Amino acid sequence: MLSMKKIQKVYRTDLIETHALHDFSIDVRTGEFVAVMGRSGSGKTTFLNIAGLLDTFDQGTYHLDGQDVSRLSDNEMSKIRNQKIGFIFQSFNLIPDLDVFDNIDVPLRYRRLPAAERRERIEKAVRTVGLLSRIHHLPSQLSGGQQQRVAIARVLAGDPRFILADEPTGNLDTMMSREVMDLLEKINEAGTTIVMVTHTPECASRASRQIHLLDGEVVDLNALPPEDADRSSASLASTLQ
Repeated sequence: MLSMKKIQKVYRTDLIETHALHDFSIDVRTGEFVAVMGRSGSGKTTFLNIAGLLDTFDQGTYHLDGQDVSRLSDNEMSKIRNQKIGFIFQSFNLIPDLDVFDNIDVPLRYRRLPAAERRERIEKAVRTVGLLSRIHHLPSQLSGGQQQRVAIARVLAGDPRFILADEPTGNLDTMMSREVMDLLEKINEAGTTIVMVTHTPECASRASRQIHLLDGEVVDLNALPPEDADRSSASLASTLQ
């Protein structure tokens, strides 16, 4: 689903160069649920922005769902973001004066889907997250956990191939965090690939694989798909014997 090879990303000012990602390589297979962890400044946000086609990079290659997206135009990237990638943010990003239905409807309108199809998608998504009875409530009438579920429903209505979640439980208490993680697991089990950035070990443990970043690089074998990690571990053990 996602393959980055030797990605380099440098932020430059008149006085300083900051190497946000250095020789960064990662593969995420279709249907995986991967947690990305690392201290502040490790490159998590830069990786997420590049993965979501929100930022460009200086060197390397990036294939998403089999397509080389390394040097696409802004319009081409916008089209892929709208049709293939779902974003879940820590801050929910709901429009305060729109109800649940209309918040979910906004990105679907940009895709120029017929009204009947939009309604069907919205109602199915809201039913999936358990909020059908609140479909005409405003965000201010919902708890934090319910607002995050609306944000997830907005993603589901777009039927993405790939979901990027940036600290999706960061503003929630423990009970609501677990509910959101239960929902993400359910979505993943249905076949959607998920990459989640988190600082929370409990949330990371719910993913099928954890990737740890340090100073813009991947630093452990869990960054590899499971069978590749097994081969690398066996090779390392053989070397040490």
